[in-house]
Amino acid sequence: MPGLLRGVARTAAVAGTATAVSNRVSRRQQGRWARQEVQRGAPQQPAPAVAPPPVASDPLDPADSMSIKIDQLKELGDLKAEGALTEAEFAEQKRRILG
Repeated sequence: MPGLLRGVARTAAVAGTATAVSNRVSRRQQGRWARQEVQRGAPQQPAPAVAPPPVASDPLDPADSMSIKIDQLKELGDLKAEGALTEAEFAEQKRRILG
């Protein structure tokens, strides 16, 4: 059972990291497209009926990136405290998150 729990915890950590990275890439890409349209002088499209969630003013904001990393590290700490991760697994995941 502990092996299964460890596998589930590892999958959750990897999935959370992948989601965070994917969201960040999407925000950066949308920012680039918006800047390209402004530079081309393309006419503005009408606002959608439902406004998308607010995006940070600077997609490369280091504070945004750091808050994501802190959340991931807190989640890892919780998993380690619950016994779902060994010290070595915790250290490896922490190293990946911090780069």
